[in-house]
Amino acid sequence: MKWFKSNSWSLALLPAFLFTFCLVVYGLFMAAQESVTTLNGFSLDAYKNIFENEAFLESLTYSLRIAFVSTALALVCGLLLTKFLFETLNNHLARTVVWLPMLFPHFVWGYLMILLFSQTGWFSTLLYAMSIIDSPDQFPVLTNDRLGIGIIITYTLKEIPFVVLMLLPVYAQLNRDLPNVVKTLGGNKWHVFKTVEWPWLFPVLMEAGLIVFAFILAAFEVPYLLGTTYPKMVSVLAYEWFYQGDWSKRPESFAVMMTVTAIIFGLLIILLSMVSRSRYRMMKGNGM
Repeated sequence: MKWFKSNSWSLALLPAFLFTFCLVVYGLFMAAQESVTTLNGFSLDAYKNIFENEAFLESLTYSLRIAFVSTALALVCGLLLTKFLFETLNNHLARTVVWLPMLFPHFVWGYLMILLFSQTGWFSTLLYAMSIIDSPDQFPVLTNDRLGIGIIITYTLKEIPFVVLMLLPVYAQLNRDLPNVVKTLGGNKWHVFKTVEWPWLFPVLMEAGLIVFAFILAAFEVPYLLGTTYPKMVSVLAYEWFYQGDWSKRPESFAVMMTVTAIIFGLLIILLSMVSRSRYRMMKGNGM
């Protein structure tokens, strides 16, 4: 009876967890099955075809670059915002302002990006009206561009509040006396960050980074709104291959999805290993 009382919240969440887990596993199983199923039975031709397809290889490289840059920018900006504005963020109103963007879906941010930063958007029209540029066409191409600048900006701004949400509890639990100890021993702000803050921040940053990276790599709506015709993000490419008239492309579409899933799982294993070692060293250093 005592065990049930102490684990009541875990038991309450168990049905939702099992339901979600079963859906994810079933989805992965069906996608894997479809990727190796052809009219002639079992075949790995879909995987062979996509890795011989230049469009897919460029799309994968393009997607990995955008996901990495967006994730890195979101982590750095979120860390700096949390570190230097921690006291301000203790205020309920300030936290609400920072976390407000999380209330809006990603496609809303993508649509706002088009309204504000496209060559026919609000800022280009404003600069043209102020005679800063001679025509709206002179406004920098920030949407539907080959470099994916619009996608990167959208994801960076959207994910910064999530990073702040992950890091705030870390800073709240830090021992406030340790920075003074480091400074007493002759350390500067960098030494305080490196020895006091970073060991606690690193695991959380890696976990948040993996979540953000995985989401960006597999997300569809923002690349579909802001992406260019070539190269496409892998999510858009898989969508087009799945819904085009040629049914023979469907196994390749599922193969693309499974390849992205394999990349994410590979990164998950690597990061879990790094985080586990980091936490072990931290606990060992604390004498636990």
